[in-house]
Amino acid sequence: MTKLNSNLFSTPLLLPAIKQSFVKLHPKILYKNPVMFVVAVGSLITTLSILSDLFSNNYENLNFTLQISIWLWFTVLFANFAEALAEGRGKAQAESLKKTRRDTQASIIDLKTKIMRTVSASTLVKGDHVVVNVGEVIPSDGTVVEGMATVDESAITGESAPVIRECGGDRSAVTGGTTVLSDKIIVMVTAEPGKSFLDKMISLVEGAERKKTPNEIALHILLCGLTIIFLLAVVTLKPFALFQNTSVSIVSLIALLVCLIPTTIGGLLSAIGIAGMDRVLQRNVIAMSGRAVEAAGDVDILLLDKTGTITVGNRMATEFFPCPNVTVDELAKASLAASWFDQTPEGRSIIKLANELHAYFQLPANSIPIPFTAETRMSGVDTPSESFRKGSMESISSWVNSLGSKLPEEVLANVTKISKLGGTPLVVAKGSKALGVIYLKDVVKPGISARFERIRAMGIRTIMITGDNKLTAAAIASEAGVDDFLAEAKPEDKLDLIKSFKKEGLMVAMTGDGTNDAPALAQADVGLAMNTGTQAAREAGNMIDLDSDPTKVIEIVEIGKQLLITRGALTTFSIANDVAKYFAIIPSLFLASIPSLGIFNIMHLASPESAILSAVIFNAIIIIILIPLALKGIKYRPRSAMSLLRYNLVVFGLGGVIVPFIGIKMIDLIINAFNLI
Repeated sequence: MTKLNSNLFSTPLLLPAIKQSFVKLHPKILYKNPVMFVVAVGSLITTLSILSDLFSNNYENLNFTLQISIWLWFTVLFANFAEALAEGRGKAQAESLKKTRRDTQASIIDLKTKIMRTVSASTLVKGDHVVVNVGEVIPSDGTVVEGMATVDESAITGESAPVIRECGGDRSAVTGGTTVLSDKIIVMVTAEPGKSFLDKMISLVEGAERKKTPNEIALHILLCGLTIIFLLAVVTLKPFALFQNTSVSIVSLIALLVCLIPTTIGGLLSAIGIAGMDRVLQRNVIAMSGRAVEAAGDVDILLLDKTGTITVGNRMATEFFPCPNVTVDELAKASLAASWFDQTPEGRSIIKLANELHAYFQLPANSIPIPFTAETRMSGVDTPSESFRKGSMESISSWVNSLGSKLPEEVLANVTKISKLGGTPLVVAKGSKALGVIYLKDVVKPGISARFERIRAMGIRTIMITGDNKLTAAAIASEAGVDDFLAEAKPEDKLDLIKSFKKEGLMVAMTGDGTNDAPALAQADVGLAMNTGTQAAREAGNMIDLDSDPTKVIEIVEIGKQLLITRGALTTFSIANDVAKYFAIIPSLFLASIPSLGIFNIMHLASPESAILSAVIFNAIIIIILIPLALKGIKYRPRSAMSLLRYNLVVFGLGGVIVPFIGIKMIDLIINAFNLI
């Protein structure tokens, strides 16, 4: 999938965001953000005041009112711009998905004439027949009507072993996006036009609900409360000014109100929430709501499937078990020969293991490769003098039986032993003689232990869930470094485990892709379903991973924490800089009538008009400056809640007080240097 430009202000995102900044001035959109709605109303009143002065030929305060009005409108537009820019990345992702749909090709065949033609997968309709060859992706959900093949459906089944799909019976259904590993099949499309899984993904990207989270709702209530308090306070300043024989215009009071209410966080709050969702979207994960992203930031327990998450997915050759009177070198050479033309990950791992044991085999000329097929379930090579085969116990047993021999008891014992350990046994034969067994096992992903250490540093407990027996599960859990594991897990076991944690008041995240994961995904606070998983799993989760990489749940947790930290930090900064703006405006307004306020006139601004305009300009500029921080988020580092609180108070609290003092004073000096008032 095409990745989005990482530059926040790239042209494809910037121009539509500028347009949406004006579209979002519509009252039906603005009222959802009470703080910016107040600013917009104030902007409208100051604009009407300008028109009134023009019609009455009153030019005395026109310059001041005009500049205040311009900067108030800019404040609203920049807040809208931040929100539109965050939303724009989601729309760009939808366009990327549409391009993927257009670029996917399918080979349609007419079953009567056998004529084939290549079309875009997006044009397929129900009833079309498509030919899918080895290595090709099945373009749409459908049913196999001709042939038999092995298909990689690991993300759907949760198992690394390929599955057989054939016409007729219960094994004929195939899912769009899965890959054919052997043979050729003809698939009849069963998806309705416009209702393919990719179409559903595009719909989810473009129309995902961005519901407010409880944390965000609480913050909105706080901002509304502060806005009402300051509105009442500013309204009472008018009669107070009249009592003190001080002239305070409506424009000045509106500017004061805009500066005192928490406009900074009010302007960036929507962008922060949307950016959290879009940040996971940049990793090709669709969050169905902001609630899911925020919940990820509070996760206490992380449940992970073993296959594909903790292990590499494809099982790798780790050991040779030769029969009596057969050396390891002899078995390794035969395995090397049988895997010579095998390009699967398992086949390559057998060759690698044989090479590590210094096995040597020179393939004679005129050798005939025997490819793996779903029917024979074995592969190998026929040289001019020998035949080498490797495959399942049943297939090799049939092979040697056809040559007048049978599998030794030692082979059967090793097959049983490997199976009990949760591995996959492959039997190797040279002609009619079985030489031994190859042990394919799950291999823990490199670096996964370090990632779990990072998760542990966040205070999150990791639990591996697997259908393997306890012995295999314990070995893999120990090697991977998870805190605990649940072996031989059934769907109800996963569900009961999540319920027990939630009864303790813990937040639970889980990854899943199969129908049997659906109940647990629905129960978890964060349910990450795989794109290529079953429909039941996708509908049950509140996040969908388009790349089907279950390890992304670790990144999602970090993004959730980053969202919470960013919102808290910018809220602290916003409230703190209101304090500085208070000391900038109030003393300047009433210093003439109340000389005792001089003690609070710390900035010594040139005039009341200059003080008000400087504060309004700073109020607008600070939103612009903080847009990149709101969209990118503050970098997350594992730390305790108390440490984080101290950091916010020192950096964003103290900084929120100091920065406006410096900024407003500098703007005041510039205003007076250029005689703008």
